[in-house]
Amino acid sequence: MSESAVNHNFIRPIIQEDIDSGRIAGKVVTRFPPEPNGYLHIGHAKSICLNFGLAKEFGGDCHLRFDDTNPAKEEQEYIEAIMEDVQWLGFEWAGDVRYASSYFEQFYDWAIHLIKQGKAYVCDLTAEQASEYRGWATKPGKESPFRDRSIEENLTLLEKMKQGDFAEGFCVLRAKIDMASPNMNLRDPILYRIRKQSHHQTGDKWCIYPSYDFAHGQSDAIEGVTHSICTLEFQDHRPLYEWFIENLPVPSQPKQYEFGRLNINYTVTSKRNLKQLVDEQIVAGWNDPRMPTISGMRRRGYTAAALRAFCDGLAVAKTDGIVDIAQLEFEIRKDLNENAARAMCVLNPLKVTITNAAESVEWLEVANHPQQEAMGQRALPFTKEIFIDASDFTEDTSLSRKKFKRLVIDDYVRLRGAYVIKADDVIKDGNGEIIEVVASLVPDTVGQNPPAEMKPRGVIHWVSATEGKEVELRLYDRLFLAEAPGKATGNYLDDVNPDSLKVIKAIAEPAIVNCEPETVFQFEREGYFISDRYDHSADTPVFNLTIDLKDTSDK
Repeated sequence: MSESAVNHNFIRPIIQEDIDSGRIAGKVVTRFPPEPNGYLHIGHAKSICLNFGLAKEFGGDCHLRFDDTNPAKEEQEYIEAIMEDVQWLGFEWAGDVRYASSYFEQFYDWAIHLIKQGKAYVCDLTAEQASEYRGWATKPGKESPFRDRSIEENLTLLEKMKQGDFAEGFCVLRAKIDMASPNMNLRDPILYRIRKQSHHQTGDKWCIYPSYDFAHGQSDAIEGVTHSICTLEFQDHRPLYEWFIENLPVPSQPKQYEFGRLNINYTVTSKRNLKQLVDEQIVAGWNDPRMPTISGMRRRGYTAAALRAFCDGLAVAKTDGIVDIAQLEFEIRKDLNENAARAMCVLNPLKVTITNAAESVEWLEVANHPQQEAMGQRALPFTKEIFIDASDFTEDTSLSRKKFKRLVIDDYVRLRGAYVIKADDVIKDGNGEIIEVVASLVPDTVGQNPPAEMKPRGVIHWVSATEGKEVELRLYDRLFLAEAPGKATGNYLDDVNPDSLKVIKAIAEPAIVNCEPETVFQFEREGYFISDRYDHSADTPVFNLTIDLKDTSDK
């Protein structure tokens, strides 16, 4: 855990005090308990780093548990994606993967316990009636007319619910707490609903399913969780969490703590909104590189190390806040600058013919990283015909060397890792557009400086025109144009960036097309790119733009 995380994490001293005071006699146990109803996003990454990080720091365990209480919205695909994301981030959970559904029998027994204690009842109110009886935040609710059913009747009705004798929505099991409580969560909350739907773990064994609130805290207690850490939206649920712990014969006494969730500008993280983006095909799927999902960021080329560094640098506070996305992008650039191999790729090719170059291919040795000798070197083919970027050439000789450090007619420039060349002439098409530059190289300038009178203006990237390979580049930008999507209009979709993806063809040095999927490069002077996790191959090379070399956004 980083120094920043230690100094700005209010939960850490709580755990230390619990250890010092003896409240925690054994291991510290945390858990990461996602609902498998979507892919994980950047907000979950903060929670993962926090829960697994604290457990590691205090020599404890962190469980991965799926709180799978709603089969209508859950899929095995999400379970597998979540497990993969956690491991990709660099974490391992203690023991086997856990499921709330594994405890369904125990939950049912505890529901019977509450009925026998006079603290739960079967309610036949419709959803509309129940909403009316619940009242408002400023108005007490009314007790259900079914609240005083006898213990025997409630036990019979619950068994019938379990056996499938009632239709969905006909009745629910509710806790008997306080319909006048100022906390709406304590107004006789639902414990069980009828859902005649197959479950991805339990199949057709159950047709009633516990509510999230009923299952969550009890799962923590069963697993011996000592610190149940969640985001602030669950703060009002904590009294209910504690009510269940106090009124059930649970094997341990977990404590819930809430921290501010991660909100990032230019981003939406609501699962409902993310699902809408997928369902309406605004993006290509949950793992689209424009999505703030962990799998999407991975596919875009964000590294696990950078995401961990970003999350570790965030304050763990008791209030929500908005983090500038530039903070995340800083960590991405920092990591990639240090660890991404260099390569050359020309996005807007302009042909250059070097008249005094050899007719055969000359192979040059070029460092894969200017500061990382351990990354070795690569062979780069230099040929008589090359491509440079069209923006790297001009006929305007009036431009000063300070203003334009690239190739100018009758002047010199160095080709990265190769010769110094001079632009001697241009060839134009019928419309007067330059289609080729005629140049000459200065001999013996590979790794050597030319005479002073031939000093190059700067260094430009290039690719052999005959040996280079065509690649597909997917140029990704932010998915939303507004800092707070939807704030101005009430609909976040109004702020979708129509140019968040541009697909172009480019010419790259030949060796990189043979790289494995998920290989990261800095395409010199263009940006950081990664070979696509799913679509890249040597025959169809595809690279995704991770991020530009510098932050050029208009803040």
